Amino acid sequence: MTVTAEKKITVQKYGGTSVGSIERIKNVADKIILTYQTSKRVVAVVSAMGDTTDTLVGLAKGITSKPSPREYDALLSTGENVSASLLAMCLIEKGYEAISLTGYQAGITTEVLHSRAKILNIKTGRIMQELEKDRIVIITGFQGINNNGDVTTIGRGGSDTSAVAVAAALKAGECEIYTDVDGIYTTDPRKVADAKKLNEISYDEMLELASLGAKVLHPRAVECGKENQVVLHVRSSFNNEEGTRVKESSEMEINKPVTGVTLNEDEAIISLIGVPDKPGSVGYIFNTLAKEGVNVDMIIQNVEQNDSNNVSFSVHRDDLTLASSISQKIADSIGCSQVITDDSVAKISAVGVGMISKPGIAAQMFEALGKENINIKRITTSEIKISCAIDRKEAKKALAILHKEFELHV
Repeated sequence: MTVTAEKKITVQKYGGTSVGSIERIKNVADKIILTYQTSKRVVAVVSAMGDTTDTLVGLAKGITSKPSPREYDALLSTGENVSASLLAMCLIEKGYEAISLTGYQAGITTEVLHSRAKILNIKTGRIMQELEKDRIVIITGFQGINNNGDVTTIGRGGSDTSAVAVAAALKAGECEIYTDVDGIYTTDPRKVADAKKLNEISYDEMLELASLGAKVLHPRAVECGKENQVVLHVRSSFNNEEGTRVKESSEMEINKPVTGVTLNEDEAIISLIGVPDKPGSVGYIFNTLAKEGVNVDMIIQNVEQNDSNNVSFSVHRDDLTLASSISQKIADSIGCSQVITDDSVAKISAVGVGMISKPGIAAQMFEALGKENINIKRITTSEIKISCAIDRKEAKKALAILHKEFELHV
């Protein structure tokens, strides 16, 4: 089905804060109407209201510590149903045709996996059918349906990912991500007062920042945008100002090697002491963790005496209990002497595509931290990022130091 230029499809996503109350839902309705009045077809993807998902999680925990994955997803998905229906009602009350669609009704099919299913396909027939009737379409984010006919949820950042996937399926070209901030900054403006808003940022830089602690966009949404060449426009729900566009990097000369610095204070380190120095030992450790769904980072192996090594790695603090339990089982099975955990660390990172062509950024970062007596516990790098594990108590100080060091406030 061909969409005329006069009837361009605009896909918007509104987060939990944006629809966190009746008044805010009314505000979102007004923004959608403004877009609709410019002769555009509007599809809006919404999250659950405010802390609804956390409330639902709490209800589940009041029943069982190990809920059925199927029933857990059935429960959590109801939050988006509420906000989508209320927003559609609000639009109708204001005199506009609108309809809410669940993930299933919108044609979003996912893996069979529950809680963190990946979107496999979006059949856009129903969405286009409603748009042809000049209806504003409201779609529940965070959810889809699998081949068994069961509701699934898409995991962290699911509504962002849903919206970008819908934009890709509808060939919208751009997806507007409305949130409680007005764009992407050089660092968290709540932690560094002179952080600057960026007009645009590359997919690769945003992907690194998102995976390293920046919470404005989820990495899966950025990946989806990059794979499908959908521009992500991050902007505020509370004003009409332009935000930050996430897109392919410009071919223009890059002025600064570092685009942003970010902080993740939810890090923990696990160390296996006395790992037998035998081929396959390290592979066994990380293969076992991977099979249990534990993501690891910052891997270090120290060669020790007596034919043994110490292997340490970082994990998200949410995964520490599971990862340490698995690590203890691994240690028992291969003969390690001890498992040590440390949840007092943070990870600070500098990100920028300009690092590729300018040497010395790592040295500059290490020297700046060293001058302020901030000890670096471990380091990881890629072409466009440098990350250091430091004491969590030094985290905010380190963030301000690096923001100034790389002149991101200018």
